[in-house]
Amino acid sequence: MSTPEQRIEKLGLVLPEVVPPLAAYVPAVRTGDYVYTSGQLPLVGGKLGVTGKVGAEVSAEEGREQARICALNALAAVRSVVGDLSKVVRIVKVVGFVASAPGFTGQPQVVNGASELLGEVFGEAGTHARSAVGVAVLPLDAPVEVEIIAEVRA
Repeated sequence: MSTPEQRIEKLGLVLPEVVPPLAAYVPAVRTGDYVYTSGQLPLVGGKLGVTGKVGAEVSAEEGREQARICALNALAAVRSVVGDLSKVVRIVKVVGFVASAPGFTGQPQVVNGASELLGEVFGEAGTHARSAVGVAVLPLDAPVEVEIIAEVRA
């Protein structure tokens, strides 16, 4: 049986260091058996790979890939407070924000990038409740932002 970190590696991904906050907040907070992450942008090495609105400058497929990066960053934030992703019992909730061009209605498909990654890493424990919300603009002109709530064990 493999660990979540091993499954991430098997996917050809690297769990990054936690992304430093851009303002006055922390990347994740644990309270009891739950970890709540702050919204995670698709930063890689401190930089956004693409900027703009999905449905205009950014395609829905690019947005989906960016949501996947956000989820990976959210997992790094969870790990930063629990030490090991094997302590995750279940991903409870995902909220995805998609900077959307007027008329773009494919937010659920974009946020699927995050949801699918969580399923690949945690299997059945990665299935979750979710919201996919279209917004006018996100920090740094990011196309997508994702936050998660994870149930963890001691």
